[in-house]
This record gives sequence, structure tokens and C-alpha cells, in this order.
Amino acid sequence: MPKTSRISNFYKLNPKERLKIIKEFADLTDEEVALLSKEGNLKMDQADRMIENVIGFKSLPLGIATNFIINGKEYLIPMSIEEPSVVAAASHAAKLARDTGGFKATHTDPIMIGQIQTVEVSNPEEAKKAIMKEKGNILKKANEQNPTIVKLGGGAKDLQVRIIDSIKGPMLITELFVDCRDAMGANAVNTMLEAVAPMVGKASGGKVYLRILSNLASKRLARAKVIYSKEVLSEEMIDGIIYAYAFAKADPYRCATHNKGIMNGIVAVGIALSQDIRALEAGAHAYASRSGQYEPLTTWEKDKNGDLVGTIEIPMPVATVGGATSTDPIAKICRKILGVKYATELAEIMASVGLAQNFAAMRALATEGIQRGHMELHARNIAVIAGATGKLIDEVAERMVKEKKVKVDRAKEILKELKKP
Repeated sequence: MPKTSRISNFYKLNPKERLKIIKEFADLTDEEVALLSKEGNLKMDQADRMIENVIGFKSLPLGIATNFIINGKEYLIPMSIEEPSVVAAASHAAKLARDTGGFKATHTDPIMIGQIQTVEVSNPEEAKKAIMKEKGNILKKANEQNPTIVKLGGGAKDLQVRIIDSIKGPMLITELFVDCRDAMGANAVNTMLEAVAPMVGKASGGKVYLRILSNLASKRLARAKVIYSKEVLSEEMIDGIIYAYAFAKADPYRCATHNKGIMNGIVAVGIALSQDIRALEAGAHAYASRSGQYEPLTTWEKDKNGDLVGTIEIPMPVATVGGATSTDPIAKICRKILGVKYATELAEIMASVGLAQNFAAMRALATEGIQRGHMELHARNIAVIAGATGKLIDEVAERMVKEKKVKVDRAKEILKELKKP
């Protein structure tokens, strides 16, 4: 029988039944099936309730970034990522900042933006006025959907209406500003939008289509600042970092990698704490483009003392309640290690980690180059692939780095030599 991906009622099967089908489809071995379905901290029944069509697990390393002081408080920061050097780089950047007090961070209120799209409006300006006349009733209706968040001080706080041009003509975009407190807010905001959409449609006389949260959380910002003393960094290194920043600010091709380095740190913390990292990535890159040109999320300059000063401003829609943050047992442990209760504090921490990561990357680029640190860690992975274990991993890796030949075949040769009696 020919293979087909069309499988009736696949979602109704249990994970073992699904995995049996996948085994036959992909000719998996018993060992591969066992590896896929091996339970760890997350159990199969938990995973099966988190996403659809579950067949098993895929894990990432969980590390700890050390040395962080943020707003005078000491932090050990869980980071989960597969890329070598990220955790070490963040830790070293934080260590160099300790002499000047570490990171100073702030946040705005946790406001998320929900949008209602209305089309086929005969008079957009009059429709806009009509919706704004209903502002009080719309906000009241929205807040009736989530009395708990209102009781905690959050809820729908404001409303605005924008008229935009599109390839399909003018559209009326009604935006609801919701204080989500310690939740990311997608479900709460979308529920509110669904409830008030008929009111918007009636007031405008148009037809409502999309009712959805925006991941460009431009009103939910985290900011951080750090100073690196000229006593810690050489003048040449400081100048090199500022030149690297200037390059990113002038060129979107360099800037994409500059901002990716920032997100290395932020996303690693986000994964450890089960945040919506797709929302974080989308919002960050959209925010970097808000001027019409794609720009760095950080700034770097030299102050009057000759010290290096870095700042970051970034949307940070994170949560300490709800979603996977409440169901993932490892996320709960990571939050305990971090010692955070409120989403605003988590936002400040993640912005600080992003700033530290950016500094570390530019420092490496401006001095020995980024590849050295990557290669040292990559060599260990290659050594493992070649079959090295225990102390032999470090010995094989060290030889490959010294020779500048980090390849599996060379690792096997070195391993064979080291194992000779």
C-alpha cells in the first residue's frame, strides 16, 4: 500500500496508537520509538492535553545563567536552549556588570492591544465618532467578561479607533487596551473582543471580520540599562562595540543578526518558563521596525566618563499565571529558581538578559570573533557524536580546536589514537 498522510481521526487516537502509525509510516526502529515516547518530567497524559496529535517528547538542555544583579537583587536565571555559548555569554556579561551595580530595569503597565476589523463602512469618520460615543458601554461589556482580572486591578482600560488604507479599501480598526496583570492575556483579550464586536459593528454600520489580539505589544514594554566600566573593558574594546552597534543601526542585514543575538537570551529564558516565544519574537522584530526602518532593539554609547552604556526597550508580553506556565512542572520549578511572582518583574529580568546577551555577542565580535567560543563548545558536541565519553570528550574537543579541525572524522581519528594502549 502506498504511504499517505491522510489519516482519519488521528486526533482521536491515544499517543501509543498514533506512534504505531508513525513507526510504520517512517520505518522507525524499536529504539527510536522508545526514545520518542520516553517520559521525563512531563508525562504523556500531560503532553496529550497541551497540544494535539501528541506522539512523544523532545527535550532541550536547561542551564543557569549566574552573576545577575537586577535592580539590586541577585538572580540565578534558568535558560533552555540548544545553541552553545549563550548561557556562558550571559553569565560573563552579567559578571562584568557587577562592579557598576548590574542592570537597572523598569516596565510599563502590562497592557495588551486587541483589534476589531470593520469593513464596508460608508462613512469611516462618522463611524469612528459613533464607536467612540459607545466607549463607556464597550469597556463595561468587555470587563464583564473577566471580573477576576478587573478585581485584581486590570481589565479593559481604554479604546481607540483608527482608519487605515488597505488593498481592499479603507478599514476601521477598533483597538481595545487591556491590562492583563500577570497573564499574557491572549485568551482574556480575545474573549473581550468577541463580546464587544457586535456593538462595534452596530455603531459603525459596517461588517466585522477579525477580532484578535495583536502581538505587537507596544504598550507593554520592558527597559533595562547597564554600564560597563572602562576599568573592566579596554578603550579599544568599547570603541569596537560602539562600531558594531553603529553597523547594526545603519544596515538591516547586520541588524537582523544583532537582534537575533538579543533574542537568544530572551527566548532561552522564555522556553525555560514556558512563555509564548513566538509572540515575543514577532513583537520584538515588529517593534524594531516601527520607524519604517528595521533598527536595533538596543543602544550603545560612551558616557562622559568613557564608560560603555547600553540600553534596551522591547515589548515583553510574559506571564506568571495561565497557560503552560501553570501546567508545565519544569516551568514552575524554573519560576521558583528565579524567585518571581509578577509578570512585570519577569519582563525586567528578560530584558536585562537580552541586553547582556547583546553585549556579549558584540564584545566577542569586536575582539576574538564569535566563532572561537562557538567552536570550543561545538567541538564537544562533535566529540560525543564521534563516540567519546567521559574525560575523552574534553580531550578530543581540545585537540580539534587546537588543530582548527572540528569535524566528526577527525574526532574519530583522535579518539582512536587516545584509546590505543
